[in-house]
Amino acid sequence: MTRIPALLCTLLLLASCAREEHLTFETVTLESDPCKDCPEVRINLPQAVENTKIGRAINTGLKEEVIALLSFADSLEVTSLEQAITSFRKGYEHISGLYPDETPGWKAEVDARVSYQDAHWISIVINTYTFTGGAHGYGSVRYLNFDKRKGTELAPWELFSDEEGFQRLAEGKFREQEKIPRAQPINSTGFMFEENRFHLPENIGLCPEGVKLYYNQYEVASYADGPIELTLPFDVAATFLHYPIKS
Repeated sequence: MTRIPALLCTLLLLASCAREEHLTFETVTLESDPCKDCPEVRINLPQAVENTKIGRAINTGLKEEVIALLSFADSLEVTSLEQAITSFRKGYEHISGLYPDETPGWKAEVDARVSYQDAHWISIVINTYTFTGGAHGYGSVRYLNFDKRKGTELAPWELFSDEEGFQRLAEGKFREQEKIPRAQPINSTGFMFEENRFHLPENIGLCPEGVKLYYNQYEVASYADGPIELTLPFDVAATFLHYPIKS
């Protein structure tokens, strides 16, 4: 039987841990073909290089987000990024055919990046902008969170071991940031929380500074107010999270 020296074993273990902590990503860029009457589409995505369960989950999750954003043609089955761009173009062609004098050029931009990665989690933030007519386009931010050990995408609440406790903490910090008196209803200064009760946003992710809460436009305020962000440092939020964080 071959014996591996203890020092070599240690080095191999450290190398394995390093590989586990950080997946490798490469940037995938796709753009629509330039033409006079075509919608403009630009996509930048991080793609996990490793063909592992977590790598496949990340790549699939990102692809599905883009497909959901760009799919406009019901007659076209969309299973790839290229088909999603085609669907967006066909949607534009259909609308411009119905209203040739009232359809300005469409535009879609998707720019995603890894916002956080450690031995347990990967968070990816996706910035999107679409214009399909109307007074203005719409920009939004979406966070995707993944459990590296399980190789699965997580719903926002799955980040927490105590979601109710985290929500109480978040409300206190939100009121402090937005200068809302604790004794007053959450909407007393002009916010539009449903039923006048604080709730966590649809988008929660991790970043180097801590746990990011991101309310997109219209979610709790008017379009003119823009998006609302709140970041809770890890040393404040750590006790509510499923996994430990090295702050």
